[in-house]
Amino acid sequence: MTRPPGPSAPAVYALLADGTTVGVRPVVPADRAAVRRLYEHMSPENLRLRFFSGGPLVARKAADALCLGAGPGDRALVAEADGDLVGLAEYHATPARPPGSGPVSAEVALAVADEWHHRGVGTLLLEHLVDCARADGLRELTAEALSENLPVIRVFADLGLPVHRRFEGPEAHVRVELTPDEQYLTALETRGRTAGVASLGPLLRPRSVAVVGAGHRPGSVGRAVLRNLRAGGFTGPVRVVNPHGPALDGLPCHATVADLPEAPDLAVLAVPARAVASVAEECGARGVRALLVVTSGLGEEQAAALRTACHVHGMRMVGPNCLGLANTEKDVRLDATFAAGFPVPGTAGVATQSGGVGIALLGGLSRLGIGVSTFVSLGDKYDVSGNDLLQWWEADGRTDLAVLHLESFGNPRAFSRTARRVSKRMPVLTVDAGRSEAGRRAAASHTAAAATPTMTRQALFHQAGVVATRSIGELLDAIALLHSQPLPAGGRVVVVGNAGGVGVLAADACSEAGLSVRPLEPALAAEVAAVLPPGAAAGNPVDTTAAVTEGQLRACLDLLAGHRDVDAVLGVLVPTALSVATGDDPVRAFTGAPERQPCTTALVLVERSSRVTLLPAEGGGAVPAYADSQDAARALSCAATYARWRNRPQGLPPDPSGLDVDGARTDVAEWLAERPEGGWLDPVRCARLLGRYGVPQVAWEWVCDEDTAVAAAARLAGPDGRVVLKAHWPGLVHKTREGAVRLGLQGEDRVRAAYRDLAARFGERLAGVVVQPRAPHVPELVAGVVQDPVFGPLVLFGQGGTATDVLADHAGRLAPLTAYDLDELIAAPRCSALLSGRHGGTPVDLAALERLLLCLSRMACDLPQLAEADLNPVVPCPDGVMALDARIRLEPRQAYDPYLRRLR
Repeated sequence: MTRPPGPSAPAVYALLADGTTVGVRPVVPADRAAVRRLYEHMSPENLRLRFFSGGPLVARKAADALCLGAGPGDRALVAEADGDLVGLAEYHATPARPPGSGPVSAEVALAVADEWHHRGVGTLLLEHLVDCARADGLRELTAEALSENLPVIRVFADLGLPVHRRFEGPEAHVRVELTPDEQYLTALETRGRTAGVASLGPLLRPRSVAVVGAGHRPGSVGRAVLRNLRAGGFTGPVRVVNPHGPALDGLPCHATVADLPEAPDLAVLAVPARAVASVAEECGARGVRALLVVTSGLGEEQAAALRTACHVHGMRMVGPNCLGLANTEKDVRLDATFAAGFPVPGTAGVATQSGGVGIALLGGLSRLGIGVSTFVSLGDKYDVSGNDLLQWWEADGRTDLAVLHLESFGNPRAFSRTARRVSKRMPVLTVDAGRSEAGRRAAASHTAAAATPTMTRQALFHQAGVVATRSIGELLDAIALLHSQPLPAGGRVVVVGNAGGVGVLAADACSEAGLSVRPLEPALAAEVAAVLPPGAAAGNPVDTTAAVTEGQLRACLDLLAGHRDVDAVLGVLVPTALSVATGDDPVRAFTGAPERQPCTTALVLVERSSRVTLLPAEGGGAVPAYADSQDAARALSCAATYARWRNRPQGLPPDPSGLDVDGARTDVAEWLAERPEGGWLDPVRCARLLGRYGVPQVAWEWVCDEDTAVAAAARLAGPDGRVVLKAHWPGLVHKTREGAVRLGLQGEDRVRAAYRDLAARFGERLAGVVVQPRAPHVPELVAGVVQDPVFGPLVLFGQGGTATDVLADHAGRLAPLTAYDLDELIAAPRCSALLSGRHGGTPVDLAALERLLLCLSRMACDLPQLAEADLNPVVPCPDGVMALDARIRLEPRQAYDPYLRRLR
């Protein structure tokens, strides 16, 4: 019986390089005997390498010392598999210098059971130990090893962090800097991908399958899965578990999982919800390696028990509450679904959380002739996720399109990194499902109010290169184009039609979809006109007239496709009596073997009843044909946006200089120590924190009586002699809405009167007043950050001032921001047209604005306690930009590494 970890030491489960699941948890005193066993079973040679000397006494003393309880600055983690300790890692902090300051370094040691060497146990433990060390404020780890202990030295070297090695005689001294950067994240990602793909083999390429709960009733789900498995031609043995045997569909029934003649790779669970957890435990005990749970309706306790069984026994799981999964590979032919028929084999990988959406996508991909490589209905997604499937498709050698329907994200930042990498190799497409929830925050800043879940999801998709559509129909439209056509070099489209009216409608649709429909350059227009019949119009759209022959149309397409200013051609054709009489087929001109360089081509055939079809092309390939020009235009726009993303360098987040990160972390820790419930910073603390990150702010002073207000106004008044007074009290968010702002005050009398009015209006609530110079009449912008509990920090930018909520002219990008993210974030809102000053506004120093947004991004990444920051308004000034008003809210949150390897 596997021993679960004790309640005082909850385990985090993760995958080793070979796909095996192990639990990682802190050492507790009760582990003493297990640690002793670990050392006792190590070979004398490995004991010598670990302790620099042999003998059981040294190992016994080390085990006793380790399990006495951690002292200050000490950490110890163990890895467990099947109830046994298979490895441990520990560090002990080096005394601080000078005394009294916090330690910055710790010495680390590793030990792995002999039979578990070369499976990644030590590396996994080190990754989790690095996470602990960073949380403890350490900056480096050190290790001492015998110079001949090359495997341990290599573990440190391959970690991905900066490593310094020094050899002195028989010993090697290793120092690891705890500064995770892109190299470390890439190393983590690579190890996670290798482990994840290995773990999915028994699930997606099983050698044998057992259906548990296949009933005798023909309409039961289990019976349908069994029928599909056999009808699809699964290449391995299929077993049936049903206590009411003796046989089902010609297969013998086994009363329990324990009675199976061998442990299957995959077990399909179609049993009642109350029995799922116990059956999963039976499967784990029998040696089953993966579960597909189609049952729905599990309660919280049942769900927790199911997850525990999978983790403890190292089983990957799809579901529960799902349609099933399929792999059309000819050596597998797995259809473990209760869908109507076996999926058409093909090259699209499909993962959905909705069974209905899955059936619709399977049907659409079959109609288009694209088919699927692997289909997985994720259901409630207790374990296997879209991120897992992206990694599988990246490695399977068959998939060239990744199609997702995700209603939730377990780890969106890890998903984003995976999607960015996969999108560079193949299109990743999704339906942008989900709606904003009203009243998401009862008392929020402008930034938090504007940052809807939809905006956050769209930022994730956009930055990761995921093609996001609004419906299943639009998704299939985009799939048809991306599957069959080369990517366009840009968004310049030429519309070619044999009827003027439909060509105009297509041009309108392209423009509305964000594509460029510019007139042909004169030389190209003349060449096109020369090959078309009299009366044709060589503009854009190109009206060939109904009299165009197939040869003339093909010559026109050859000219357009080979021109440097044409990225795509959209043909819009209607059937005419002329083509019927002459035997010409305009469609054939588009699908014929081209005498030109490949050019993105699509058709609109207005008489078609099908929304989109793929027309075979001469020489192989196909051309997508749409029934409506808007569908075609949106698909072309998706392809152009994806091509633009794919062709740009990814870039790394810039690192702004002059930041005081340590000071900011100290400020936050001290403030939360005083107010553990969190809340809004007062103006003084807020300005100090922003100053740590170099965020420019207007000059201001904090006053608590009218005489001080008058004196401050005299010092701060601008060229027009006017100032602004803003009341403050804890919890105040919307000053204008509360009537807490007095504008345009000139002279001592008006300042005194305004202060007295604020004091009388707000009474004991008033904590103080901020005095500022009045800002000139310039464009008002808003910039801010919101920490989404799932997606992480979102940086928002757009039009500011009192109308920011009404106009809702904002854009958002997830932090950390790259240089490309900064450019797109600033360009996305409609108000961006005013920033250059071309429309009569005051030009904005874009470099200063970029730095401000970059500093906000860095602050949000450095400080997980930063719940939201709102700078409104931000205005241009002679030497850059500055924030006139700022609010920051902190919450007591622990740093969370979204890239650390762990299962859900």
